[in-house]
Amino acid sequence: MNLSKNFTLEELVKSEAALRLNIPNIPTKAEIENLRVLCEKILQPIRDKFGRVKINSGYRCKAVNEATGGSKTSDHMTGCAADLEIPGMANYDLASHISQNFKFTQVILEFYTRGIPDSGWVHVSYNPERLINQALTAVRKDIKTVYLPGLYA
Repeated sequence: MNLSKNFTLEELVKSEAALRLNIPNIPTKAEIENLRVLCEKILQPIRDKFGRVKINSGYRCKAVNEATGGSKTSDHMTGCAADLEIPGMANYDLASHISQNFKFTQVILEFYTRGIPDSGWVHVSYNPERLINQALTAVRKDIKTVYLPGLYA
């Protein structure tokens, strides 16, 4: 099933954790619609501009989200979020592009290391009822994840 010109439902629900743990990762019709909107508003325009987009994680059912350590309120569980990268583009630059060119719920530059362009990944969420344009950087402090306001390379 196509969600947009270049994105498929299969691409947005594929999960290595679900496959490894034999967890069915099947979205509802409402979650599929949220994925379609995410593709239309954010992912497809990025693919149109930059070409290839690698989706690391899209929709996650509750069990998959728990297995991957996602937050209890993760937008992945409603089909409103994806973690992505663009091969050959620094993740900081991708997060900056999203923050400067789109309306969104959250963009998080996750575990990026300055000087290592392909380190980490970019989380983006789009919930039309909560377009707050929150930009964050996730870093590890000791063994905890800390979210800093803004994008930091």
